[in-house]
Amino acid sequence: MSSATETTPVASTIPKRRLYAIIGALLLGMLLAALDQTIVATALPTIVGDLGGANHLSWIVTAYLLAVTASTPLWGKLGDMYGRKQFFQAAIVIFLIGSILSGLSQSMLELILFRALQGLGGGGLMIGAQAIIGDVVSPRERGKYQGLFGAVFGVTSVVGPLLGGLLVDGPGWRWVFYINVPVGAIALVVTAIVLPGTLSKVRHTIDYLGTILIAATATDLVLLTSLGGTTYAWNSFPIYFMAVLGVVLLAGFILAERRAAEPVLPLNLFTNKVFAAASAIGFVVGFAMFGAITYLPLFLQVVQGVNPTISGVRMLPMMAGLLMTSIGSGILISKWGRYKVFPVMGTAIMTLGMFLLSHMGVGTSIFMTSVFMFVLGVGLGCVMQVLVIVVQSAVDYKDLGVATAGATFFRSIGGSFGTAVFGAIFAGVITGHLRDALGNVKLPGGAGGSGISPEILAKLPAHIKSGVIDAYAGSLQTVFLVAVPIGIVAFLLTWILPEIELRATTGAVDAGETFAMPVERSSLEEVERAITVLDSRENRHDLYADLARRADLDLGPRECWLLYRFDDHPESTLAEISAVVNRPVDRLTQLAENLHTKGLLVEDHDRPGHRLALSTSGHGAIARLLQARRDRLEELLGDWSPEDNPDLVERVRRLAGALMADDDKMLEAARTRPPEPAST
Repeated sequence: MSSATETTPVASTIPKRRLYAIIGALLLGMLLAALDQTIVATALPTIVGDLGGANHLSWIVTAYLLAVTASTPLWGKLGDMYGRKQFFQAAIVIFLIGSILSGLSQSMLELILFRALQGLGGGGLMIGAQAIIGDVVSPRERGKYQGLFGAVFGVTSVVGPLLGGLLVDGPGWRWVFYINVPVGAIALVVTAIVLPGTLSKVRHTIDYLGTILIAATATDLVLLTSLGGTTYAWNSFPIYFMAVLGVVLLAGFILAERRAAEPVLPLNLFTNKVFAAASAIGFVVGFAMFGAITYLPLFLQVVQGVNPTISGVRMLPMMAGLLMTSIGSGILISKWGRYKVFPVMGTAIMTLGMFLLSHMGVGTSIFMTSVFMFVLGVGLGCVMQVLVIVVQSAVDYKDLGVATAGATFFRSIGGSFGTAVFGAIFAGVITGHLRDALGNVKLPGGAGGSGISPEILAKLPAHIKSGVIDAYAGSLQTVFLVAVPIGIVAFLLTWILPEIELRATTGAVDAGETFAMPVERSSLEEVERAITVLDSRENRHDLYADLARRADLDLGPRECWLLYRFDDHPESTLAEISAVVNRPVDRLTQLAENLHTKGLLVEDHDRPGHRLALSTSGHGAIARLLQARRDRLEELLGDWSPEDNPDLVERVRRLAGALMADDDKMLEAARTRPPEPAST
């Protein structure tokens, strides 16, 4: 089990300007890692035309996804144990080296290997940024920044293909990777200068064997599905060997997880029907999403003849549908408390979207292509956020952190398989379609013409160009058609997903979180994240009013707020409080008089300057307000049985005080509302 070590807290000691620089550097690091999931999609046809190796096109995406997914848990625990700053900077360096080498690649094999190196660094960037934010930001502000970090994944899923297209049409496809260098260098320098060297540390027993075995198992099975029937016949020795090796590796992983003190993926989670069903559904959703993102640009550039930039623009309807329903489903689930309708409906719509894509051809209009992609996006969005929400409501507290990571882990692994399988299908059928369309005509681009780029295609004679376009259209139709029965499997799986009562803390799951790669937090960290996110969404005026009611105090919201300021700054003049909160004295005078009249503030006659301090009754009121705040938080956590988890109770008690610190939103309320009259 993990345990925290005593370290000096730094969140309260970092000046605002320095904090903003740290947040900016962390955001840049996460932006780089998230962007490289999708930025290469629109560059793939051009890359293949330049380097050849069309049969392995999908591995440019798959290598990165696999490396990120497999390395994330290891990065997180190493950073916890030995220093998050050092490992975050190491991740930046590895990512930048991988980016430079990817841009310098002279063959498809080199690019795939360097993309894996880049993904290794990307995993450290994602986990490091989100772990460090908990050290440098106070609990009261943490929810706001965590929401910002989550939004990075949603934004990059939209802008990635578009930015990739712009770079290909501009300086060239190699700048898809070189663009990371100046941005990453800035993040590296800023973190070296402003990030504290001593951050919190946690002791772990790292499951090295489990991490290696799960990565090897996933890689072997993805190789099996991508090479079978293309590079090697299904009944060949290499395929048999990979199949046997996959079984052996999987068996070894199961044995390793049974013995590990902190397993990467606890096997007991699969006895939970909700987790098992959600993981299977997530696998298929990732399969469809990343497969479509990888191969739709090929259709748009080769069949519809648009340039890489426009192909990125044309993919926006899919991303818009995905974001719209992902956010909308989360809001509706929070209101209704029921969720099963969304994955059932979403997988049905997703399957319909794949079927519609399989009917796109040379004559399909821009409008209809956009509609088909929008339908696919709507279906994917209905499912993605639900899976994290339902898993968090289904598992015990001790499994919360690893189960949340597991829900996104299977979607990520599904994306790796989907990209590889779509690539294997495409490579398996394109040669035959080209032969049927062109006979024995020799085409440039290698791989029997399957590696032809849009630039080469534009220079071909009209009758040959038409045949190539028809062959690509037919091949991609087959790719998307094969995805239809896989979508049907996901639809059937949603019917066995149990409908359970949702916990209050699942309201903290947002759309950005569902786009993220798996980030393993401890259960305590996951609950604290949920509390701080929910706290950041609360209406502060209503919060103080509710606390006064719970504490049975005759206080208005702004009176509660000012009372806390005198608790934060004892024996201060009203002018000093005014300077601290940056509000005119006359806006606070009536509130202070109200508190004095009620016996909660007294003048300190022993010190000059009309200093005010909490009276005995005032201290008692603060204690009752803090208890009311604890009660609110413990009600929020009631589903987690805090009485059985003393570490959770202690964390809640500390948060109760931290979350009542000086509040910008309450200040805004003080600016816009008139002072409350004294009550009698």
